[in-house]
Amino acid sequence: MSTKPTIGWIGAGRMGAAMASFILKAGYPLSVYSRTAASRAKLVALGAVDTESVAQCTRGADVIFTCVSDDAALREVALGEGGVLHNAATHVVFADTSTVSSEVSAEIARAAEQRALAFLRMPISGNAASAVKGEVTVMVSGPQVDWLRVQPVTQTFSKAQLYLGGGEEARVMKLVVNSMVITMAQGMAEALTLGKKAGLDWNVMLDTLAQSTIASPWLKAKCALMKPRDFNPTMTSRLSMKDVDLILGAARGAEVPMPLTATTRQLLQALIGEGCGEEDYMALIKLMEKQSGIVQ
Repeated sequence: MSTKPTIGWIGAGRMGAAMASFILKAGYPLSVYSRTAASRAKLVALGAVDTESVAQCTRGADVIFTCVSDDAALREVALGEGGVLHNAATHVVFADTSTVSSEVSAEIARAAEQRALAFLRMPISGNAASAVKGEVTVMVSGPQVDWLRVQPVTQTFSKAQLYLGGGEEARVMKLVVNSMVITMAQGMAEALTLGKKAGLDWNVMLDTLAQSTIASPWLKAKCALMKPRDFNPTMTSRLSMKDVDLILGAARGAEVPMPLTATTRQLLQALIGEGCGEEDYMALIKLMEKQSGIVQ
């Protein structure tokens, strides 16, 4: 009989399914719920128990992970009558890996405390490709004693785990990371368009960037994808804009000007208007090329 804690996993999209698969492979008993049976089936094939509701997935779990799209989805999953807080046993750890606002996160933390549940804010740095390799980074805040209970589980699907504090620190840190990512994407799009219009060879440009002083794991990965102009989404333009809206909302609350991020938000809106909302956010390159008179 397994002595490992039973895991309830809610949200089996590309990121969620990849992370949960590592937990299963490490021998943890895991139940899964996702809105579509096809999403659940991938994990069921690895040994997960299929469930038909959030409530069913939650009951009997020692640790509950959620991986959902936005504030509204997390509120529904956490606070609804059929949600986690109404169906979890006391002293269960509830860990949310979604990218959401600090306001919704704090609301759920207060509700969890009233029900004697530990709530960990656990946003993930990485994308579907890094999740499949088990190379995401976990940023976590909330009760440290409960984090130590859950850390061995997170080590199965991540390369690093960073504890940031007892409140909403991890939520803010995720927005800091994403702000840099999205503004770097726009900077890369502008720079490549300049080089391309000046006559530089596309592949030589990308090779040079990947070996330059600004090279990073993110830049190298994007250069490899841009060689064949692969705009299949690691994160869609539409989802990127959702994250930018969270960033700008946090900036308004903190009275911090973020002109680069705000401008990039408008460019993402233009990109979506061009019909590229479901392409990777690096499709900003195509928008810059079009605005520069470059025809593919």
